[in-house]
Amino acid sequence: MWQGVMPAVTTKFNANGDLDPKEMSRCYRLLIEAGCDGLIACGSLGEGPMLSHAERIEVLKLCQEAAGGKPALLTVCEASTRDACALAEAAAKAGANGLMVVPSPIYHTDRRETIAALRAVAAAADLPVMIYSNRIAYRVDVTTDMLEELADDRRFVAVKESSDDIRRTTEIINRLGDRYDVFTGVDNLAFEALAVGAVGWVAGVMAFPRETVVIYRLLKQGRHAEALTIYRWFRPLLDLDVSTYLVQNLKLVEALVTGTNDRVRAPRLPHTGARRAEIEKLVQHALATRPALPAVG
Repeated sequence: MWQGVMPAVTTKFNANGDLDPKEMSRCYRLLIEAGCDGLIACGSLGEGPMLSHAERIEVLKLCQEAAGGKPALLTVCEASTRDACALAEAAAKAGANGLMVVPSPIYHTDRRETIAALRAVAAAADLPVMIYSNRIAYRVDVTTDMLEELADDRRFVAVKESSDDIRRTTEIINRLGDRYDVFTGVDNLAFEALAVGAVGWVAGVMAFPRETVVIYRLLKQGRHAEALTIYRWFRPLLDLDVSTYLVQNLKLVEALVTGTNDRVRAPRLPHTGARRAEIEKLVQHALATRPALPAVG
């Protein structure tokens, strides 16, 4: 159902801490113009848990407008299943094309609870669902066995595989074939996951959207050597996605490359000092050595 590069977008704020719709519209359009295949609002990178439900729906609508008919998904990541279902229902009413659903980030559910929570959210919205499995950040692993059990509900159409174990992509495909659209959710494992059969990339480092799209398309065209050259150039920046500070990291990269800002919602604070200087140095090197991109159609 879904494939390609579907970025997890950042949420932009004004100096007073409110949403900045104008800047989000500008930045999201840049992603679509670069060839991205859809947008995912209010995930971990989008600071979803720091936003009210009303704010999340507003960001979703901005994604819908920018996407121009391509899929716009809302991330559902709530402590309680009741709140998750309420947000899912609101997303459906707002016209979301689907949801990316995270098990509770506060209470670490067991197998039975995880499956029950995912089924409840899917039923509440009656929309296509991408299951977000991230045992590192959220301490809940949606395993291949669990995906097999959930496969009887056709609303579960995709999985964002972020276990940090590259073997998992092959395990899902070996067990379940093409039942789920498998997306890689770890930027610095994207080449590896796409090379073994993932059909999509929920990308985080999107200050260089054209490079991301070209890597994806080259791999799908079997042009692995060309994709690998670009990926190796990109890797130092992609590593910034795998961090407790991924929001601050990637917002700063966007600010340096696309002229936006790196404001975050408290308790997060923007980078300062040595950490900021380190990222600035990485970005300067990337810009100075940016590769020429081949035609990919």
